[in-house]
Amino acid sequence: MIGRAILAALVLTVSMPAWAGTMRDLAFTQRQGATLPLDARFTDTTGRNLPLGAFVDGHPAILSIGYYACPNLCALEREDLLHALDGSGLKTPDDYTLIVVSIDPAEAVALARQAREDDLGRHATPGAERGWHFLVGEGASIRRLADAVGFHARYDPGLKQYLHPMGLVFTTPAGMVSGYVLGVGYRSGDVRQAVMQAAAGQRAEASPVLLLCFHYDAVTGRYTLAVRKLLQLGALMTVLVLGTLLGMAHWRRVR
Repeated sequence: MIGRAILAALVLTVSMPAWAGTMRDLAFTQRQGATLPLDARFTDTTGRNLPLGAFVDGHPAILSIGYYACPNLCALEREDLLHALDGSGLKTPDDYTLIVVSIDPAEAVALARQAREDDLGRHATPGAERGWHFLVGEGASIRRLADAVGFHARYDPGLKQYLHPMGLVFTTPAGMVSGYVLGVGYRSGDVRQAVMQAAAGQRAEASPVLLLCFHYDAVTGRYTLAVRKLLQLGALMTVLVLGTLLGMAHWRRVR
């Protein structure tokens, strides 16, 4: 829980200094009211190749976009989401459908199947066998879906990794984009509210948060999750907050 709180507190926002400006091109472009390409075809873990609409199946949907071989935050995003769903009181597939989609057209069904089995092993959620769909697809279908929900990603051929934003997309039973919950560190109440708004066909604005799934290590030449930096900054923030509170308490006593 502490790690998730630190990650949630340290996301980059669009008000960051100019050095972060080039990263904004990888943020979500929020497109509430847009319609998913329900005819775009994807393959699930059983090998069925079906239109996206068959997986939505008339339910509010939570859409998680990333890739299964991601070495950074994608697995953490799913774990955070599933942990939040555990405490939300929501049931699948009655209340929601979870759709996890790989942005990498080279990823095969076996990777999606392994990720799904791993997640099911950690979260024994009733109904998940019917309500959780882990999908792969061809490039054209992936691009159509990404364009519809405003998901921007870039592949670095040298590092062989995707750079992409972190966040969830919520859609109505008819396949319309209802809203977004961005970053990681998802809370059960936020996820539940977003699903309920989607179920009611409402549109909800999200805060302009930018958290990217990569970190460049100049020593190793690789993008990795900068856990140590996050923890160090989190510790510094804690010290500053505690120092401020102690200072205010002392000032009040002096008065």
